[in-house]
This record gives sequence, structure tokens and C-alpha cells, in this order.
Amino acid sequence: MTPSTLPILALSHPLLLLPASRITIPVSKDLAKALVTLVQESDSDPVVAAFPVIPNATNNAISGDNEITINQWGTAARIVRLVRPTLSNPSQPLLLSLHGVTRVRLAQPLKLTTQTLNTLPHHPIISSPPDGTPRHDTVDAFKSAALRLLDRLAQDSSKNGRKEAWIKFASMIEDISDQRAGWAADLLVANINGEFTDRLDFLAASDVEERLKRATKIFIKQASISEVSKKIASAVDESLSKQQKEFFLRQQLAAIQRELNSLGSENGPSASSNSGSDLDDDDAQNADDMADIKRKIEAMAPGSEERKMGVREWRRLKRIPQGSAEHGVIRSYLEWLTALPWPSPASAATQSANVLRDRSFLTNARQQLDSDHFGLEKVKRRLIEYLAVVRLRQLAAEAEFEKQKSQGARIQSNASPNSNDKDQNILPNPVPSRSPSQTTQTRNSVKGPILLFVGPPGTGKTSLGQSIARALDRPFQRISLGGVRDEAEIRGHRRTYVASGPGAIVQALRKAGRPDCVILLDEIDKVGSSSFHGDPSAALLEVLDPEQNHSFNDHYINVPIDLSQVLFICTSNTLDTIAAPLLDRCEVIQLSGYTYDEKIHIARRFLLPKQLKANGLSPNHIDLTDPALLHIATQYTREAGVRSLERAIGAVVRWKAVEWAECSDADADAEQALNKDIAKIVAKPAYDPVVKEADLEKILGIARWDGEERDREEKRGIVYGLVVMGQGEGGILPVETIAVPGSGSLKLTGSLGEVIKESGELALSWVKTNAYSMRITSSPAQDPLKVPHPIDIHLHLPAGAQKKDGPSAGIAMTCAFVSLLTGATVPSNIAMTGEITLRGRVTPVGGIKEKVLGAHRASITKVILPHANRKDVEQDVPREIRDKMQFVFVRTVEEALIAAFGKGTIEWRRDHLFVESRL
Repeated sequence: MTPSTLPILALSHPLLLLPASRITIPVSKDLAKALVTLVQESDSDPVVAAFPVIPNATNNAISGDNEITINQWGTAARIVRLVRPTLSNPSQPLLLSLHGVTRVRLAQPLKLTTQTLNTLPHHPIISSPPDGTPRHDTVDAFKSAALRLLDRLAQDSSKNGRKEAWIKFASMIEDISDQRAGWAADLLVANINGEFTDRLDFLAASDVEERLKRATKIFIKQASISEVSKKIASAVDESLSKQQKEFFLRQQLAAIQRELNSLGSENGPSASSNSGSDLDDDDAQNADDMADIKRKIEAMAPGSEERKMGVREWRRLKRIPQGSAEHGVIRSYLEWLTALPWPSPASAATQSANVLRDRSFLTNARQQLDSDHFGLEKVKRRLIEYLAVVRLRQLAAEAEFEKQKSQGARIQSNASPNSNDKDQNILPNPVPSRSPSQTTQTRNSVKGPILLFVGPPGTGKTSLGQSIARALDRPFQRISLGGVRDEAEIRGHRRTYVASGPGAIVQALRKAGRPDCVILLDEIDKVGSSSFHGDPSAALLEVLDPEQNHSFNDHYINVPIDLSQVLFICTSNTLDTIAAPLLDRCEVIQLSGYTYDEKIHIARRFLLPKQLKANGLSPNHIDLTDPALLHIATQYTREAGVRSLERAIGAVVRWKAVEWAECSDADADAEQALNKDIAKIVAKPAYDPVVKEADLEKILGIARWDGEERDREEKRGIVYGLVVMGQGEGGILPVETIAVPGSGSLKLTGSLGEVIKESGELALSWVKTNAYSMRITSSPAQDPLKVPHPIDIHLHLPAGAQKKDGPSAGIAMTCAFVSLLTGATVPSNIAMTGEITLRGRVTPVGGIKEKVLGAHRASITKVILPHANRKDVEQDVPREIRDKMQFVFVRTVEEALIAAFGKGTIEWRRDHLFVESRL
């Protein structure tokens, strides 16, 4: 093999390092400096060649520059740690930890001195070839001798507490494969107190067959039973019966994980062999991972579907070679299966029990929600109801358990594990069945509701979910559903596909680590439609159904997963694009836009402090007056939420940050000039922290909305209706009508949709039908658009670039037609909304809160609404708004006309009774 060059480190007698083992030695300060330099110059973990010192040269190496003769064979070792002395104990020697990697030998003899040794001289070395596969009978002889030795060591160590460690080591030797026998031999020889010459001889054995034979001799010699051990080593297969082999195999499965975990403990005999942090020791790391998977399978509830699946896949994994592609597929599946929070005696769902027992739990939850969000009283009330039910059910479950616990014998018999359970014989040391307390808690646990927050952007839907998780003391996971078009992203891919994996729900559960987490399904209205990839909305039906999600089936896991304890929170901007079956499974909670008073409170309490912190300023640096803040909210932003408001406040804060920085620099220049006795000092600008309303145009530019909706006129044929804009913000919209010469037709303009066009035609039909009653015509048979002169009516809604549609303009259009044909005008301080029928009934509409807030912003003092929307005004509109406005609730169009034009303005003809004479 081609020699390579490595730094040489001599190990003083009787130290010796073998591959797969670890030692910690004291080093001098000079050698420590050389090691630090080596570590700094290396891109990865540095490697040195550790060679033991030949015993006959040790006495000459104690002092002076005497020569040191090192052994021809050594070990390439990775530097794991270099511990420097602490300040409290500077006299403590420096400690170096080395982990053996492979055998090496000197390419040519080398003699060192103590002076050159501290510089870590480089020298050519030759690495030992990789281990082959030894003969099976040699491995069996090695195992037999090792087990005899470990049994003797366990008996001799019963008093010093190391007996259990030796027993664990024996369990690992029993289960070792032929390919790993050489590694096990190095590990065991490094941990027994063998003679130095025997260990040197073992180190020099580069062939794995010869190494096992030398290790067997060392074990036989150490156990002082050479004759018996030689006989067992030569005929171990003949001496072991089938029943003994079966017993050993079962014990190996139970003890392998405990032994590998003990490798890292300080009291175990294999503390120096812990190599979990070394990247090249793949075999040891793989064994640790496999043992961890096995331990998690054992921790699953006996008889459960997940345990049966785990045991079945574990059996397959043990039969498949490690290099096979199928081995990686099964192992990846087991890692996912064991990482999920399955119900078990150590279930993480019980972690929140102490939080629920606290008498101040609901008070703390209210404070958490109030501190994170201003307003949203309906949402908070619903969440407090859920939290109260969770707490009561938890307390009831604990009381039931205490009642059952008092019965004693019956509970014990019900909780005993089933000895006939099939999978009990597959993995040794099974965990007992679920305790009565956990059974009671599972039965009495509260199903997590499916809450759907619907509202415009920026109203706090996503952040509200985080507040709920903090109030519940549960982990929070967010799943973004925007643009998801593949059903497999929800349910996962089947394991038959390449690079398959679980869906987003299972991934969120694994990250949360608890079965009662809070999962936020964000933007559920933007899930992709059905395609050849499947229907993601249909995949969510089982997830969001409280009656079905206790057995959710992920295609990759293929085991029913209990999602009933998960609190699902969905967010959406609209309900129109959500599938009807999916919407039926959710509890819809509307989050309408904030009032301007609420926006001012939110800006003072949350947005302004957040921007000050983000831009490095303190509250003393900016004084944003209330008029200025209100001007920003009304003239520079027009939205239901507060995102644009936060951006505008951030722009103001950054502007003042520049002023403060310039002022601070000017102060520093002035101080420097005074120190240098400069006579002429440039006057520095004074910093003013107050931001007034007049300063906003200089900072934010010209206002986007200059209050044009306040400039209204009272004119024939013009009526003001209430609308909800695309951003969720309410406002008023004039309905303009004019009469032009024509043939009695109706023309509608203003980017109107089909529904609103039909409302216009419906309103005109009602006016024509009742024209005689309103004294517009002199006969019921006359058409008001043709008598006395034929005319056309042109109805227009301004802002033609914006799409307009909806069924809420019926009253406004009717009043506009009546105003045009009668000449009566509607005062400009009146706005209205509501749909009508051909019979003249006024039907309810939506968006009442947004429309009323928009009317209040436009200085409307009187609002005409359908009578069926009275409850919406009383529940949704803030009291301070209701106190400033007059609301008129109407049931018929006639009542709406009287409320709009005033009583007596329109003269109505009352129906007369005509009697036909037959005399």
C-alpha cells in the first residue's frame, strides 16, 4: 500500500490504544500547543498516529533528550477532545482524548527524543488493509472464550458495581456477526487488564483471522481455564444445543441496546469505545441507531397496530443484508414509525396534565390571549370555552381513576399484560400494558375542535393560532396549504414509490412530538383543485372530521393514527373556494376588519413597539401623536387588517431613525470641535421626536385616499349604498341614474357582475309595478319610462375599473329609480344596503360590520338595513359606533323608501275597493 504521512504521538508505557477504543491521557504544555496548531490547520477532525513506547526504552525517556524507541505497530486515532485547565484550577494537566480508527505501522524504523516528540513529527506510515470475513468456526471459538472470560469478570466484579456492565458486554458479544468479530475483539482486549506484551502482540495482528486467534488466547489466559476454554473454542458448535442457541439469540435481542448505551457511560467497561460522534465509525453509529429503533418499538403499547407493524418490519429488516436497497427503505420506514407520538405508558399527552390542574389555568389563558391580541372577543370566548371543557374533562378523568384505584384487585387484573400476545415473543422485555390512569384519560379526553378562522388578510388569524398553543402549553406546527395540488402531500406516498415519504400531517406530528399539539392549516381556501394527482381537499376530509380522525390513515405509515387530540386551526380569506364537504366539518369563526379605534390601540400596543425594536430606537425617540396615527390609518391604508398600517408606521420610524442618527453624528462632531478649540462650529439641527399630522406627507408622500367619499351631494337620482371592498374594508358607493331619450330600456355600466345586474332589473320592475301607487303614472297600465315621453334610464356605479357584484344593492337601486322618476332626493348623510324581491320584501345581506364601519368613516349618520340584520348590528358593531349612528331596520321596500326620503315626501295612492254591480 502507498505510505501516507501522519503526526507521530508516543504513548508512554503501559498505555496502548486499539481501534474502536478511546483513551484519555495527560499531555505537556508544549505538546498541547502543537496539538492546538494541528487542530486549527485541519479542515476536519485531525488524525494522529499513536504508537506505544517499547518497555526497555522507557527508563531512558523520562528526562533529558534521550532517545525513545516506539513500537512498529500503532493506531491511527482521531483527536476527540483537548481539555484545557480551568481558571479555578490552573495546575490541572491538559487532557487529550483519542479514539482509535485503524491499525498502522511505520514505513521505516523511527527513534525519537523527548524534545522532538513535543513537536508531533510527521513520518510515513502504512495503513492496515480492511478486515475480511473470518471463518465461522474461528468466530465461534472467539465468542466462546470471550463469554467465559466475561462471566468470570462479572463474578469477580460483583462488589465494585461493574457486574451488570460485564453482563451487558457479554450480551453484545453473543449477537455479534462474523463481519464485526474483529471490531469486537479490539473492543474487548482494550477493556481487559491483559499483559502489555500480549496486547502488543495482538496489535501487530493485521489479519482478522490471526487477530481472533490471539484474542482467544488472551481470553483463555486471563480466565485461567485454558484447557477447558481450548476445548470449547474448538468444538463450540457441537456443545451448544438448539435450545441453547435459541435462548442466546433471544437474550441478544434484549441486551444489545442496553450494552451499546452503556458504551458511553463513565462506569461501564466500554466507556472508551463510544464512537457515536465520529463520522467514519459508521458501523458503531448504525448499531446505535438500530438499537434505538428497537427500544422505541418495545416502548409501544402491547397489542397495538403500530407495535405489530413495527415488529413485522423489524423481522424483515434483520433478514435483509445491510447493503441492499430494501434495507434502507425498511429502516427509513421504521424511523418514521417510531418517531411518531404513539399512545404509550410514557405518552407525551400527559405532559399538559399539570398545567390543566392549575386553578389559575383559565385566567392565565385569558391573559395570554388578551396580551397577544386586541379585540376578537367572539374568538376568545370560543377558545376559553374549549379550554374550560378540556380542564373539566381532565379533572373528571383523574377523579375516575382515583375511584378505580381504590378497588385495587380488579384494576390490577385489568391492567396486567396479556401473556398470549403474539408480539410479546418477538421483542424481549416488553413494556407492560397501559396503566389505568392513561386508559381513563384516553377515554375521557376531549376531541379537539376544528376551528376555521375566516377573515381578510392581516386580521391576526395565523398569530392567533400561536397564542392558542402558548395558552395551552402545547407545541405548535404550521402547515401551509397554499398551492398544494397533490393528494400525497396530505396523505403521503405509498412505500412502493421511489423516495416516498409521509404526508404533511404526519411530519407535523413528528416535529411536535406530542399527540395533543396545535396544528395550523394555513390558507385552506387556496388548496389546489382536483386533478390527476388527486384531490387535496378530499384528503383533508378525514383529517378535519372529529368523528373520523381518530383513525387517520397515512399511505406511507399505513397504520391508523389518532388525530382526535390535535387541535386543528384552519385559516381562510374566503369561504367561496372551500369545498362544501370540507366546510361542513369546520366550526367557522368570522374575523372581520378592525375599527379605527381598534387599529389605534393595536398600533400603540403592538405595531409601534415592534418597529421601534426592529429599527434600534427606544420609545423616547418617537412620539407619534394620535391625530397623526389616525391620519395614517384613514388616508394611507385601507384594509381590514393592520399589515399596511404596520408598513406605514415602519416607514415613519425609519425616517425618524435617519434624523436621530444625523443628529447624533452632529453632536459628536460638535464635541470633537470643542475639544480641538475650533472657534467656528456649525450649528447642528435639533431633533424633534414628535411626529405630527402635517409631517406625514413629507414622510409617506401624498395620501392614497384623500376622503373623497366625504364630499357628497344631494341630487336627484343619486343614492349612496354600502359595499364591502376586495380587501375586506367597507365603504360607500354612489348609485347614479340619469334619464335620456330612448325607448324605455335600462342601461347598466360600471363593471357589474350578473347578480348585481339582475338586482337592477329587479328594482326597475318593482318601480314600474308600483309607479301608479307612488303617483308617478296616472294609470296602472302606463309605463313610467314611456309616459309622457319615452326615456331610457342609465344606471352607473363609479370606479369602473373595479369589479362589482353581489345581491345587496336592491334597496339603493330602487331608491335611485324612485328619486329619478319623482324628483325627490335622498339626503347625503343616508346610506343603505339590502336586497329586494318582486313582492317588495327586503332580505338580509352579509358584511354588516364592514359596511357600517365604512359608513361611519364616511360620516354617514343614518343607515338603512334589512330587519333580519338587526342581530348582526347588535353583536358585531362596537357600541361606540352604534351610539353615533341611527339605524333603521326595514322589512319592505315601502318602509325603506319612507326611511330614505322621509315620511310624506312620496304620496302613496291607497288601494280602492271596486264593486261590480249586477243589477
